[in-house]
Amino acid sequence: MTQTLSSKVAFVTGGGRGIGAAIVRRLAREGATVAFTYQNSAAAANELVAEVAAAGGRSIALQADVADAESLTRAIDTTAHQLGKIDILVNNAGVLLLGTLDDFTLEDFDKTLAINVRAVFVAAKAAVPHMGQGGRIINIGSCNAERMPFPGGSAYAMSKSALQGLVQGLARDLGPKGITVNNVQPGPTNTDMNPEVGDFAEAMHGIMALQRHAHPDEIAAMVAYVAGPEAGFVTGASLTIDGGFNA
Repeated sequence: MTQTLSSKVAFVTGGGRGIGAAIVRRLAREGATVAFTYQNSAAAANELVAEVAAAGGRSIALQADVADAESLTRAIDTTAHQLGKIDILVNNAGVLLLGTLDDFTLEDFDKTLAINVRAVFVAAKAAVPHMGQGGRIINIGSCNAERMPFPGGSAYAMSKSALQGLVQGLARDLGPKGITVNNVQPGPTNTDMNPEVGDFAEAMHGIMALQRHAHPDEIAAMVAYVAGPEAGFVTGASLTIDGGFNA
């Protein structure tokens, strides 16, 4: 495979597992040096670093709480200091908290916003000073930004819809700097957060054109495209990869 991201430096939030880990592997395979954050599982993060190294790539794991602006900013600044720059920012860290209006707590509402929205803004604000022409900001949104067919997901859907407006605005702000800003919006994806088996998965498959979950590698492939040179004219977009969930 041609390494389209050779000499690039990527920073991925929530890269220790699930979709984030798949993105770390794919960007490293494309030639990027990848720094990624994890919150709790140092062992899993270190295993991923070793896996990337065994495949001939380079990655760095940093412990950070993305809901803490100082912690997240420090991780980004540390990466830029150690590696000289940041070319690609992938805001992958997210939280899925469900509940109807009568039982969804204000604490869970605030946590949803802090991780799914505020952290994206904080990371972009911290990373842009370390970016040059051709920089990429990529957010992992959700197809639920456009369709929430089940009860209990209002706060989550709202948080992912907010990214659409944020991306459109930031694309205008950062276009003169030659930096593109986009969302990748997955549908159901087989991770610990949303496993492919179980009653809830079957209900989701029933409304999809392709009646299965995505593999995390399929989402990572879309991210790699948006991060690469062929997507230089794509900005302000929300690119849905959902197996027809929203069709």
